[in-house]
Amino acid sequence: MKVKALILFLLSILFSQWAGEAQTKIVFQGQSEGQNFLVEQVAEGLGVPWALVCLSPSDVLFTIRSGKIGILHLPTGRIRFLSGGPRAVRDSGQGGMLDAAVPPDWTPGGWIYFTYSKQVGNGGATTLSRARFRGDGFRNFRLTGWQDLLVTRSGSRKTVHYGSRLAFDDKGYIYMTVGDRGNRPNAQDLKNHAGKVLRLNRDGSPPADNPFREKAGALPEIYSYGHRNPQGIVFDPVHSKVWAIEHGPRGGDEINLILPGANYGWPVVSHGKEYWGPFQVGEGTHKEGMAQPVKVYVPSIAPGSLLRYSGKAFPGWKGNLMSGALKLRHLNRVVLDDAGNAVAEERLLEELEARIRGLAESPEGWIYLSTDSGHIYRLRPDGS
Repeated sequence: MKVKALILFLLSILFSQWAGEAQTKIVFQGQSEGQNFLVEQVAEGLGVPWALVCLSPSDVLFTIRSGKIGILHLPTGRIRFLSGGPRAVRDSGQGGMLDAAVPPDWTPGGWIYFTYSKQVGNGGATTLSRARFRGDGFRNFRLTGWQDLLVTRSGSRKTVHYGSRLAFDDKGYIYMTVGDRGNRPNAQDLKNHAGKVLRLNRDGSPPADNPFREKAGALPEIYSYGHRNPQGIVFDPVHSKVWAIEHGPRGGDEINLILPGANYGWPVVSHGKEYWGPFQVGEGTHKEGMAQPVKVYVPSIAPGSLLRYSGKAFPGWKGNLMSGALKLRHLNRVVLDDAGNAVAEERLLEELEARIRGLAESPEGWIYLSTDSGHIYRLRPDGS
């Protein structure tokens, strides 16, 4: 019996690290800005893949909300789950293993940054972590030296509104979103991290010039506040701007230009309605001293990610903001002018009929996207 138990244990380790091979297949063809594109399925059966990072032209790192971190090897379709991840993931409701990101100067062996909902007492808190990516080949890839850099003051027994998206600017700072955790007053309270965008050094500490560093009672990591549940953030290196996208209530999803010290109004002002009736949230849609969104979605699309397209594969998309729509099930494309105004919108990939979650741009300028149905797709120019 002991030998049988040992064999079963070893097999469980083997199958936890390997998930077989995925078969690439074309799902459909489309067109945008006069350019034809293909959508290909490159992986399936992955639960809820929350984040994607293109580490190289051949390897895509992904997180699964249930707690796993994996690598998809594109030339072979092989998937390997990595050892060395966190042990206290609270994978309940909207929580679990969430975002992943690398700085623009990342090289193999460097730090990969993660967010997850960490079990803290009887609740969970959005947590920033990092680990080194090691291995001299696909079979040896692993994570080492896992560090929790910041366990945010956002702990709650509720399992909603973690935020958790990450972005790096060109000075090496990290921008991290944290949702209001389902408690609206949190977003206006500078004594906690919930309902905020944080700005951090790469070791998780607050930069010396953060806007609330010298304000009594305020947490020094806070960069902006008054957010509901921002699940997308991106840095625009051309214009040195930080953009975020967040879930409104019933209607009122927002794209915001993130400015230091700004208050984005939630829950005092909103462009959405209450879930329990046709009533305005808060005091209205505008209030002096509270920033207005660049774009509002009514009805809600439920944006789960944000990407600024910078590649060469789709010239007509250069500089556009792309987000995955969970509720209205499409890839949302927003065109910005040089002043940062939203001047056009396109809804792509509605044929998938899928809740699009994670987005990543590859070195070739192709777009990889994940869905809550457990798939990873690739969007590339026809003929490439």
